[in-house]
Amino acid sequence: MSFFKKLKDRLTRSSSKLEQGLDAIVEDGPAAASEPEPAPEPDPTPPPKPAAAMPSPEPIPEPTPQIVPTSSPTPPAPPEEPSEAPKAGLLSRLMGRVAPAAAPRRVLDDAMLEQLEELLIASDMGVETALRVTANLAEGRMGKRLSSDEIKKLLATEIARIMEPVARPMPLMPQRPQVVLVVGVNGSGKTTTIGKLASQFRAAGKSVVIAAGDTFRAAAVEQLQVWGDRAGVPVMTAPEGSDPASLAFEAMTRAEAEGADLLLIDTAGRLQNRADLMEELAKIVRVIRKKDPSAPHNTLLVLDATTGQNALSQVEVFQKLADVSGLVMTKLDGTAKGGVLVALADRFGLPIHAIGVGEQIDDLDAFDPEEFAVALVGLDA
Repeated sequence: MSFFKKLKDRLTRSSSKLEQGLDAIVEDGPAAASEPEPAPEPDPTPPPKPAAAMPSPEPIPEPTPQIVPTSSPTPPAPPEEPSEAPKAGLLSRLMGRVAPAAAPRRVLDDAMLEQLEELLIASDMGVETALRVTANLAEGRMGKRLSSDEIKKLLATEIARIMEPVARPMPLMPQRPQVVLVVGVNGSGKTTTIGKLASQFRAAGKSVVIAAGDTFRAAAVEQLQVWGDRAGVPVMTAPEGSDPASLAFEAMTRAEAEGADLLLIDTAGRLQNRADLMEELAKIVRVIRKKDPSAPHNTLLVLDATTGQNALSQVEVFQKLADVSGLVMTKLDGTAKGGVLVALADRFGLPIHAIGVGEQIDDLDAFDPEEFAVALVGLDA
């Protein structure tokens, strides 16, 4: 199964929300109709009323039938019967004269634009992004009659246009090891993402080392070790409760000695409003830079799509403390508000390296803006 097919199948909550909302906007609108063009209005002029004082006309006597002589060469024609309306033939039906009811359409006006804005905001696209998308959609189309499918295609085009500049894979650098620090809040999917990235880089021929820097959760270390065994990647650990900054320093030393291409450093989940935990993350960055002033070469912020607009505040805080260089969005299959990814791209412009739609090894893939936009609005490929 291709990743697009998987993405489309698993984005059903997001795409269904947008699809049903767009259908309702078009079908329930005051200007909705089942034909491409409005039918001509009847003549508003009322027929003339008969004069009240006019007497009823006398009945005209029927003419006496006459016998036509047999020698008459041309008999009179019989009275014509009222003809029936001609039936549409095959050609007429093929030419569209008798066609099934077309898709409902609605005139694009201010009221419809406002409903579209509300729908996009409800999908977590954010107010500013929703206004920008609808404004671009309406440009040159005000007053035109649009179907739901046409609006979906226009929305997909606008979404892909916003996200095209941020769709970039994580760059591979000449430094060895290339240090990749992975950060995020509790439960965002950091550990699983690291395991998938390690497996994919290893399959691409890169030598990888993982540092289990979440020293406060034994389960996270065990989970990374399972992924490491599966991918054939060594995992460095430390006793529970150890200083994660020290582990990061030791992992850099080992990766350098072994000539590893990549060092993926996991970190403990931390809420962006916990100053003490965020300071601990800043310490990890400082220690890494003592070993290599250019490191970390990539700082990936893993975001949980189900958190919605809260993802925006996470990016703001982590970007200040850890100099975030790229995003990975997980759990897109578990939310009806996949539009948050559009809001992130529009507001921050940070590269989106990958998206995840499940727990399997192939459920994390490079971000494709066109495929995402088409899947988000519920269109077929």
